Amino acid sequence: MIERRPFLNLATHAILLAGVVCLMVPLWLAFVAATQDLAGVNSTPINWLPGSHLLENVATAWARGEFGARMATSLIVAIGVMVGKIVVAMLAAFAIVFFDWRAKTVVFWIIFVTLMLPLEVRIVPTYAVAANALRPFQVILDITGLSTLINMATGVTVSLDWRMLNSYTGLILPLVATATGTFLYRQFFMTIPEELVEAARMDGAGPIRFLRDVLIPLSRTNIAALATIMFVYAWNQYLWPLLVTTDPSRATVMVQLSRMVPRADGVPDWNVLMAAALIVMLPPLVVVMLMQRWFVRGLVATEK
Repeated sequence: MIERRPFLNLATHAILLAGVVCLMVPLWLAFVAATQDLAGVNSTPINWLPGSHLLENVATAWARGEFGARMATSLIVAIGVMVGKIVVAMLAAFAIVFFDWRAKTVVFWIIFVTLMLPLEVRIVPTYAVAANALRPFQVILDITGLSTLINMATGVTVSLDWRMLNSYTGLILPLVATATGTFLYRQFFMTIPEELVEAARMDGAGPIRFLRDVLIPLSRTNIAALATIMFVYAWNQYLWPLLVTTDPSRATVMVQLSRMVPRADGVPDWNVLMAAALIVMLPPLVVVMLMQRWFVRGLVATEK
């Protein structure tokens, strides 16, 4: 029996309305600023009504920020990170749930603990790896004396070097691992009936076939939910692309947007900057709107 509590319902809706206002007011101010000219955006008090310069400001922001190339870079990075996270998370959860090996619980909790280690915490070692991903192997060869032995035997100097700076590999690969995705897939795979696994085994399906023909079709909503989250996550990355791309031609839209902020001696044309912010915000907003139904189903659906 559901009790009717008008006061509680009113309080709940009031809280939700307050949250919506707090979320929408900054977005509305950004939109209004993007429609003003330079005098209007710097006037006091703040203008709350849109102006008539939106298309002009958007065109100026697009040309000044070179967003054509930057959008392509961010799109490649976001899709690469999204696909990589889905594949790695699915394979990791598949190995943890459906394979019987002693350390799988320990491995899962090690993966889960990494949720407390965001990229900002491990930024220095991650950058060192991106600068030369093969350096640990070079150190092992030097410590064990194998590099010297190879040099003496063949005259070849062993120098392992794989630099990922200013490359799509460096932008994508360090962001691929995901504890969130692994946990999401593990929880879903644990709901798969054992009878289904036994039936697939009796039909002669191996692990790869079982994953491809059974688990992936059943995981469509989970894949959609994780893809939405990870696309937005990768698109909004700022610190890692800022560090790993020293070449301006490899910058993502977030890095390019920060470079458009007026400096101390620059003209404070916030109308153009807000137009640029709207441009940068549009792709993830479109993805969330298109994937909203699948996103909700993937997170809250209980009937698999």
